[in-house]
Amino acid sequence: MNNRGATITTLMLAGAANESADGPKGRFIQNYVGRMLDQEAAPNTGPEPDYSNPFYWAASPDKQNAADSIPSFLKGEIKNQTADVFYLHPTTFLSGLNPLTILSDISDKRELIESMKNIPWNADLNDTALNHLTDMRAVLNQATAFNAACRVFAPRYRQVHIKGFFARTSDATQRALDLAYSDIKEAFEYYLTHHNQGRPILIAAHSQGTLHAIRLLHDYFDGKPLQQQLVCAYLVGHQLPVDTFKYLPLGEAPDALGCFVGWRSYLEGELPQSVKVEKGDSLCVNPLTWTASTEAVAKEQNAGMLLSLNKLLPQEVSARIEPTSKVLWVSLSDFSSKVTKQMRNLHSFDYNLFWMDIRENVRLRVDAYNKKSSIFMPQFTDSPLNKKNENDT
Repeated sequence: MNNRGATITTLMLAGAANESADGPKGRFIQNYVGRMLDQEAAPNTGPEPDYSNPFYWAASPDKQNAADSIPSFLKGEIKNQTADVFYLHPTTFLSGLNPLTILSDISDKRELIESMKNIPWNADLNDTALNHLTDMRAVLNQATAFNAACRVFAPRYRQVHIKGFFARTSDATQRALDLAYSDIKEAFEYYLTHHNQGRPILIAAHSQGTLHAIRLLHDYFDGKPLQQQLVCAYLVGHQLPVDTFKYLPLGEAPDALGCFVGWRSYLEGELPQSVKVEKGDSLCVNPLTWTASTEAVAKEQNAGMLLSLNKLLPQEVSARIEPTSKVLWVSLSDFSSKVTKQMRNLHSFDYNLFWMDIRENVRLRVDAYNKKSSIFMPQFTDSPLNKKNENDT
């Protein structure tokens, strides 16, 4: 590539990350980058998933898996898995790229994009190394927060490669997202048919998983009969515009039901250009209080940051919702700051920072749901299978 081409590409990549995709300029940049990434992309490989086969589940009650893991500091904890969580993992299809590089401030990403041009758009479900990475990073650090009160269902799906999020609104990325979502939809249908039996449902997701979870909630829950079975949707690590849903409300109390919550974590004071261009069109809940209050919450209310599976650090994180952007500003103790290597975008730690807070909140909401359903049993016992035609999917 000549110098002029390199300069144009660099400017385009900076624009892809920092420019709103809604305007003409943003759409042009996104489609330019998408076409550039698509021209030399290798074809997708691997099988379509068959969700009757446990292989295609990262977690399910039918197999031993990372989501079953219980930290040593919770030895003796009594499980009461009266609900189910359908968990969608974030992007782990990185092709060896360093997540810290990807999350760093966009300045010159030409070499990064060049390294991704010939990679397939969607993951191969037979990629055992990628599956192991998903299990040992995402499932182990995130899905385990739900296993005290929930059976965990986590489908493997043909996730979109990280390059898709440098051209989020391009046609090529949308095709890749549609393929990934088709797997998730099939997995959820299988879960409903073979496992649910009227049980309360939680949806949990992070990053790319949250993008798909929003679509799933639209198709199956938002104003649909299945909304009656929704305990809460934990939609973490992705923007949640004010008009994300028509009927599902933002959960603004720790025991709110039939709602959604979410946050994006940044170090106190960090406000990247990609957030600024949203112009405040976002919703956020502080996981230290489970409210939308912008008041600062002291670290003494942090039930515990998960440093590793067997190491919990309580009272490490204080947080407040930045009022103009509605992102979560986080302050860390000196020790935790060293652990995160001075990262300012704490996206990779969205769950870990509040792991015990999430675990306690899940139990609280499930208990609240069970109490409510015991009083209003006729409202909650209709099987979603009997109303499948009403799902508008």
